[in-house]
Amino acid sequence: MSAVWTAPEPTPTPAPAAKIERENHKLEKRLCRLVGQAIADYAMIVPGVKVMVCRSGGKDSYALLDILLKLQRRAPVSFQIVAVNLDQKQPGFPEHVLPGYLKGLGVDFRIEEQDTYSIVKDKIPEGKTMCSLCSRLRRGILYRVASELGATKIALGHHRDDMLQTLFLNMFFGGKLKGMPPKLQSDDGRHVVIRPLAYVNEKDLVRWAAVREFPIIPCTLCGSQENLQRKQVGDMLRDWDKRFPGRLDNMLHALQNVVPSHLADPALHDFRNLAATGVPSEDGDKAFDREEFPAPAALPSLQVIKL
Repeated sequence: MSAVWTAPEPTPTPAPAAKIERENHKLEKRLCRLVGQAIADYAMIVPGVKVMVCRSGGKDSYALLDILLKLQRRAPVSFQIVAVNLDQKQPGFPEHVLPGYLKGLGVDFRIEEQDTYSIVKDKIPEGKTMCSLCSRLRRGILYRVASELGATKIALGHHRDDMLQTLFLNMFFGGKLKGMPPKLQSDDGRHVVIRPLAYVNEKDLVRWAAVREFPIIPCTLCGSQENLQRKQVGDMLRDWDKRFPGRLDNMLHALQNVVPSHLADPALHDFRNLAATGVPSEDGDKAFDREEFPAPAALPSLQVIKL
């Protein structure tokens, strides 16, 4: 009797839940790696330091605290974390959400209640941008709270995309080549502001917020203003990122590879006293050479949106 051939059983495809779990685990590892790398690159956290993590109720500050707590448990150095939220008394603000969430984490926290909302609404005419005054008031209060808590590092939830937006805002509207640094002394000189999410892109933070089901609290001040210059630049960068993957990462790397002699600021490079040395240099001017760059297609147009 001839043998009967039967097709092999098909390899079962992974259950969707298992695949999702794997992707979420990869995302968590990437976030922890990027935050840990930024902390190490800029020496943001040293042994024994107390870090005040500012909590707004948005996805970025939720993710910042979440990842720092994970790293705190694994880090070879010991450091303290205290979460601080400024309740600005915005109408409808769900003041129970953050205390309940933070108590559930078991993290030290403080809710600082200051009615900056009324001040901003009183001082800023209807339709005008509120961010500047709101930011100044919030900054002063948070500096005071940091001093009261004995925190020398103030951690903010700004990510890679925020930093690039700031660069373009300064170029387009301020006439400066100036960005948002991962680490800088506060303007009152008493604290150091750190941005551990400096290497993290916003898309990953959106995904992580969904994975962790953070109880997001929308801002009814700046969050409701649709025509802000920052929003316009953000839309432009998101369009570039969609059409030219990797472009924003290259821009972040550019901020870490500045060549002052190839810009035009006499305060950074002594153009006035520059003279030929007779010594060849790779950094010298190659006046007639076209600079060549790796692959990507045509550069994106700056006219993606109307600024």
